[in-house]
Amino acid sequence: MNGADTLVKTLLGNGVTVCFANPGTSEMHFVAALDQHPELRCILCLFEGGASGAADGYFRMSRRVASTLLHLAPGFGNAFANLHNARKAGSGVLNIVGDHATWHQPYETPLRGDTAAISATISHWTRMVRCAADVAQDGADAIAAARSNAGQIATLILPADTAWDTVPTVATAISPPPEPLRHPDPEQIAAAATALRLPGAMLLLDGPVLWTDLRLVAARIAKVTGCQLVCPCFAARIGRGQGALRVRRMAFRIADNIRAMADVPALVLCGTDRPAGFFAYPGLPSVPEPAGCAVLNLCGPDMDSGWTLQALAQALGCADLALDAADLQPLALPPVPGGPVTLPKLGQAMAALLPQDAIVVDEMISSGPAVAPEMLGARAHDWLNISGGSIGYGLPCAVGAAVACPGRKVLALQADGSGMYTLQSLWTMARERLDVTVVIFANRGYQILRHEMAAVGVTDPGQNARAMFDISGPDLDWVALAQGHGVDGVRVADMDQFAAAFGGAMQAKGPFLIEVNC
Repeated sequence: MNGADTLVKTLLGNGVTVCFANPGTSEMHFVAALDQHPELRCILCLFEGGASGAADGYFRMSRRVASTLLHLAPGFGNAFANLHNARKAGSGVLNIVGDHATWHQPYETPLRGDTAAISATISHWTRMVRCAADVAQDGADAIAAARSNAGQIATLILPADTAWDTVPTVATAISPPPEPLRHPDPEQIAAAATALRLPGAMLLLDGPVLWTDLRLVAARIAKVTGCQLVCPCFAARIGRGQGALRVRRMAFRIADNIRAMADVPALVLCGTDRPAGFFAYPGLPSVPEPAGCAVLNLCGPDMDSGWTLQALAQALGCADLALDAADLQPLALPPVPGGPVTLPKLGQAMAALLPQDAIVVDEMISSGPAVAPEMLGARAHDWLNISGGSIGYGLPCAVGAAVACPGRKVLALQADGSGMYTLQSLWTMARERLDVTVVIFANRGYQILRHEMAAVGVTDPGQNARAMFDISGPDLDWVALAQGHGVDGVRVADMDQFAAAFGGAMQAKGPFLIEVNC
C-alpha cells in the first residue's frame, strides 16, 4: 500500500468517482493506483484545459465534485483558464497535481515551478502533501474544501515520493459534511421585502433558483410585488424552455444595462454579486444602476440562496400563492425555417427540434445575442454559460455535462475561433462515445473583437488590426478537424440542410458536428 493507493481509496470513499486526467511522469503511481480501481472512471483529456473545463461542466450538471489529474506547474498553468471559469461559475473542482519528489524539488530542473503559488491565484484551498502517511487525510480535506460554500476550487499537490512511499496500513479518510451555508439576518429579509414592493424594483438572482423548483418561489415573489426578475448575463446554469422561470438575462454591454435600469429604485441581490460591466469603456461607469438606487446585498453566491428566497416569500406573505401558466415560460415552438442561413433562423430551428431535457452549452460569443432569444420557447432544457469569460470553455464543458448526465442530449453551440482553444475535446467525446452535438458558428473571425474595438471608439481599424480579427486564409475546416478527432461531421449551406442535419443529430446517439457559415 502506498500513498497513491490511499488517495484513490479516499476519493472513492467520499463519492468522488470521476477523474478528468492529463497525467505525466510524476503521476505514474497515482495512475497505477487508478488501474486497481476501475470503479473510479478515469477520462483522458488531451489538454489540461480540457480536463479542468470538463470538471466544471460535470459539477454544474451533477453538483458532484470530480477530480482533475495534472502534471506539475506547467500542466496546472494549462488548466488555469478553465479553472477561472469554474471559479466564477461556483463549481466544486478537486485538482490533483503531481510534483517532483520532495528531495528533488530544490534542484533547477526543466519542469520545476512554484505550483503552490500558481494555485493560490485561482484555488480557494491549496495544500502540498508532506509525506505518504498524510495523503489520505490531505485528500479528504481537499474534498471537503471543494464541497464547501456550495462549490470551490481545491488543489492538492502530490509530490512523487508521497505517492510511491509505502504506508503501514490501509488508509481511507472520510471528509466531514460541508458546513451549513450562511443565512442573512431577519432585518435584511425585511428590508428586501420592503424594497421589492417599490414600483420598478429589481431582484437579481443566481444559483439553484434558476434551475430547480425554487423558481416557483421566485415567480410568487414577482407576482405579489411586481418586481423585475433578472439574472446575470453569464449565469453558470439557467433552466430555460417550457416551465422555466420568466427571468431576463442582463445584457453583455454596460450601456444596455444602464438604459434598462434607468428607473430602478432598488436592486436586491440574491445568490450573486453586485453587477458590473464586463469591461470598462471611455465615458461609462463600471456599474449599471442609477444614482440613488438602493443596492441590497441580501445573499451572496456563497450563502444559502434557497433558504433566503423562501424566507423572503414568507415575509411577503406569498409562500403559498397559486401560480398559473402565464407565470412561467410557456412552450412556444416556432416553425422550422428554410431558405438562406441567418442567426435568428438557426435559433428557431434548434428551438423547434431540441429534445426535452437537453443541455445547451453556449460559447457562441458574438452569435449568441441573435440565437439565444429565439430558443426561449423550446422544450425544457438547461443552458450553461461561460461564466468567467475565458474562452475555450464550451467543448470541455460539454464533455463534463455529458459525463454527468449520460441520458440527456448535450448541444454545444460553439464559435469557430474559441473552439480552436480546446478542440482536443472532440477526441474525448469520440473516445467516451458521449452524446454531444456540436454546432460550429463559422464566421471566420474574432467578431467580438471587432465589436469591442468599435465600442472603445476605433471605427476604422487598419491592416494590422484587421489581421488580428480575421481567422480566414486559410479557412478552418471544422468537418475535417472533427473527423481527424474521430467525430463525424457535415457542413451545411442553407437552413434546409441545417434542419435535416440537426434533426438527425437530435435523434441519434453519440458525437456529431455541424459546421454552418454565418
